[in-house]
Amino acid sequence: MENLFRLADHDDFFSRRCIWVNGPVIVGAGPSGLATAACLREQGVPFVVLERAECIASLWQKRTYDRLKLHLPKQFCQLPKLPFPEDFPEYPTKGQFIQYLESYAKHFEINPQFNECVQSARYDETSGLWRVKTVSTAGSTRNEVEYICRWLVVATGENAERVMPDIEGLSEFCGDVSHACEYKSGEKFTGKKVVVVGCGNSGMEVSLDLCNHNASPSMVVRSSVHVLPREVLGKSTFELAVLMMKWLPLWLVDKLLLVLAWLMLGNIENYGLKRPSMGPLQLKNVVGKTPVLDIGALEKIKSGDIKVVPGIKRFTRNQVELVNGEKLDVDSVVLATGYRSNVPSWLQEGEFFSKNGFPKAASPHAWKGNAGLYAVGFSRRGLSGASSDAMKIAEDIGSVWKAETKQQKKRTTACHRRCISQF
Repeated sequence: MENLFRLADHDDFFSRRCIWVNGPVIVGAGPSGLATAACLREQGVPFVVLERAECIASLWQKRTYDRLKLHLPKQFCQLPKLPFPEDFPEYPTKGQFIQYLESYAKHFEINPQFNECVQSARYDETSGLWRVKTVSTAGSTRNEVEYICRWLVVATGENAERVMPDIEGLSEFCGDVSHACEYKSGEKFTGKKVVVVGCGNSGMEVSLDLCNHNASPSMVVRSSVHVLPREVLGKSTFELAVLMMKWLPLWLVDKLLLVLAWLMLGNIENYGLKRPSMGPLQLKNVVGKTPVLDIGALEKIKSGDIKVVPGIKRFTRNQVELVNGEKLDVDSVVLATGYRSNVPSWLQEGEFFSKNGFPKAASPHAWKGNAGLYAVGFSRRGLSGASSDAMKIAEDIGSVWKAETKQQKKRTTACHRRCISQF
């Protein structure tokens, strides 16, 4: 606690409300942040969770389409210390997953500081503490707060900000343009010609949903993509891969998955979907590109209900010109172009995180940096990877916390009048 007073030498210390956090600050109240908070609670370590939105799991609550279900079986998506309810289906819906997360937060008494947008976070070498500056986004009043803590957990995840591609003429296009994070249902697109830019899981599912609402989607496939069946003979493909990985090398598991995909789905290259040269699991590990788990879109592609088209050259007022010279009349555009990390915009640190917002170290070493810095949800291994990171982080902080708590002697120390002790 005495290190806190060294901060008073800084010019801006008196310009904002200052809160001392007697434990780690967790940035982000999505599944990764909640999992870390729950594990810390089990360790008896106090914490503060900062969330820029007004709810937990804002990506799930605000930026997902209505038909979304978990792509993997629930046992691979549950967070530590609390499984899904037994009556939930194997692939819970969006609503069920949000219900689970809300009950999870309630069970572990996780109460995030909502509407707190982190502007910057940096390590103060003089004091050996982290300084996390936030701006409250609630209401019309701008409130600035600085949190002082020994540990900082970055839990903003891989999908904090949408990626908007720079396509020639898109700003001149007269039809509706939206990102997949704004897409809810194909209901308003009935009877319309829609270009879906992107062929990942979101692009495939949006295209399928548009078909189910009698729209005419054209899906832009600019690069290669792995499409796998979601299940093989009633068994989750992902679960099957996990089992095989216990006994076989990754390259062999990849080859077996591709053989199974060919037997069940046929040669997808006949429909304009070229497979990458790298196997699906290796590609996921190396560049983070997730294979598509097919839930019906491929049948629509084979029937012609979803038209696969190559890359876009430019847009005009009511058309799109493709790289092969073909021109399509278009009513609307949905950009299923993915998301990115926003860590570089606020974390002032260059050793642990790279410029793309991901830890420089590869999994399983991507969870711990120096000087009390941690990352959860950046392992490119989905919710199971985030849960694993959360448990490691809590154990690491908890071991130090418990050792120091035992040694700590009660003493009374004056506190600056503008510094509010948290917990």
